[in-house]
Amino acid sequence: MTVGVIVLAAGRATRFGSDKRLALLPGGGLVIDTTLANVGKSGLPVLVCLAPDDLGLAQRLERQGLPCLHCGRAGEGMGGSLADGVHKIPGWSGVLVALADMPWIKPGTYRKVASQLLANRIVVPVYEGARGHPVGFGRQFYPELGALGGDTGARQLLRAHSESVMEVAVTDPAILRDVDTQADLCSS
Repeated sequence: MTVGVIVLAAGRATRFGSDKRLALLPGGGLVIDTTLANVGKSGLPVLVCLAPDDLGLAQRLERQGLPCLHCGRAGEGMGGSLADGVHKIPGWSGVLVALADMPWIKPGTYRKVASQLLANRIVVPVYEGARGHPVGFGRQFYPELGALGGDTGARQLLRAHSESVMEVAVTDPAILRDVDTQADLCSS
């Protein structure tokens, strides 16, 4: 089963105050670069979803060999970007949905979620009882993912298909940690 990762990176970061994807992390490195490096170290194929006007970032990422998709529906929110991305999946039988503003997730976490994915399964990582990201979806859910819109992402699919959800315990607290504000860059 070929499983890839869609990295949602088309958001406008209104709470952050500037482009958080390009914010510098305390240990060095940009948020987006660190996220994509960890996804890359997982060994899984990747597709980066960007807004239509993210031309400079797309060129930079493509020079690094990272395929980018300009999501025409990015203005709708996360659901629109995800729907666009799912329509462009290059033959994967499963997909992990990752967020560009979660740079601390370990490569092994991506691999662990991917390893439990089946065509008819949704896999959610759990740390100390709390669900996080990335969430994996088998091919059966592509039509519903492709019909999403708005800013809710795929949460509604987890509720609608609770019998297909498999929780996987991980030791990675970063599945719960994203960057929404400047203070999030430094919090531990």
